[in-house]
Amino acid sequence: TSQDNPLTVQEAVSKALANHPALAGSREGALAAAARIAEMRGAFLPRVDYSESWQRSNNPVFVFGSLLDQRQFTAANFDLQSLNNPPFVNNFQSQIGIAETLFDGGRRQSQLKSARLGHNVAQEQTRGATMQVIGAVLRAYYSALLSQENARVAMEAVRAAEADLKRAENRLAAGVTTESDVLSMRVHLAAMREQQIRRDAQVKIGWAELNEAMGAPLDSVFLLTTALKPAEIAVTDVQQVEQDALANRPEPREAHLAAEIGAQQEKTMHAAMLPEISVHAGFEADRQDFATRGGGNWIAGAQLRWNLFNGFSDRARADGARHDRERRHAEEEQVSAATRLGARRVWLELQSAAQRIEVARATVAMATESLRIVRNRYEAGLAEVTELLRTETALLEAQTRDLEAVRDQRLAAVMLEEVRGKLSANSDVVNK
Repeated sequence: TSQDNPLTVQEAVSKALANHPALAGSREGALAAAARIAEMRGAFLPRVDYSESWQRSNNPVFVFGSLLDQRQFTAANFDLQSLNNPPFVNNFQSQIGIAETLFDGGRRQSQLKSARLGHNVAQEQTRGATMQVIGAVLRAYYSALLSQENARVAMEAVRAAEADLKRAENRLAAGVTTESDVLSMRVHLAAMREQQIRRDAQVKIGWAELNEAMGAPLDSVFLLTTALKPAEIAVTDVQQVEQDALANRPEPREAHLAAEIGAQQEKTMHAAMLPEISVHAGFEADRQDFATRGGGNWIAGAQLRWNLFNGFSDRARADGARHDRERRHAEEEQVSAATRLGARRVWLELQSAAQRIEVARATVAMATESLRIVRNRYEAGLAEVTELLRTETALLEAQTRDLEAVRDQRLAAVMLEEVRGKLSANSDVVNK
């Protein structure tokens, strides 16, 4: 049962951070981006290749060249019969080659910077995914908690209706009320029980939604033990909220990093139009047997490679990279404007929710007092049963609106922390 499995909001967040598949995928993306940096760093180191091969042939050219490479050529091999019809020869060949690029116009440097920027993007995406998971858990938790509180209020309304029905039946037995009043009370009790059934179902739906947000089995059952109360908000300036959002939200930071990646890609395209200088060296061993009757040789050299014309393809790629960089800058400005708008919207929703709490709580107080007065008047025979039922229904609706206003203010506080880019397991909206 739910009583056997209590769950605080902090525990719900911890479960989500440990189990949600979205975070596992995001972390793997960050590791892949880190591996890309190591890959780009490797381009600055020499390349070393090793190969081993075996060939056997009586081709005259192959035999002549292999004997020379093996340092096994003798005067007898100049015999015409031997040159034209040589015997089969084995050649076991081992090769080691080393190559190093000395200059490439900055292409590798730009690619390394792009990889580092890509890793920063992946880290921002991980941070954003973490905030999304925490925000989803908090929204699901407080929505489920609202359902749990609404079910409690509905149960209290059923108990009150049962007590009213009992009093009406006693008054009917005493002859001071009518059968119609008792029937009205029974209809009202049935309506309250219907409300209770609906709200009990909402509790189960809330559990399932919370389980999904935590990455837990959907049929898990919890007793939500964190109190549903308004969140304490320290930020009081909407401009500060917008500044925090621009500085800390993953989206504008990702857009800025994407623009920087575009600039590095443009540099890479320009580097392709510059010459490339490299050096290389190699050692080769050729043997008739796998380990004996052979010789070795080495080679070293340098190369300059410069494409002088390829149909203006390099220029076209550089122009494309420049336009892509400009597009990313425009997207960065668009993301910044959208971030500021989102921050302002959340701020206004938070202010609205706080005001609704004040109105709702005043309404609950008035509805409670009104019900007390009407119930006393009804028992004294000074009020109709319809007035009593109307005030009971009004109290139930006022209590429901009060709970909804508190939940909405709590979720608005979560959204405010999220839009400011500061939502984490240590945030006040999680722990207070």
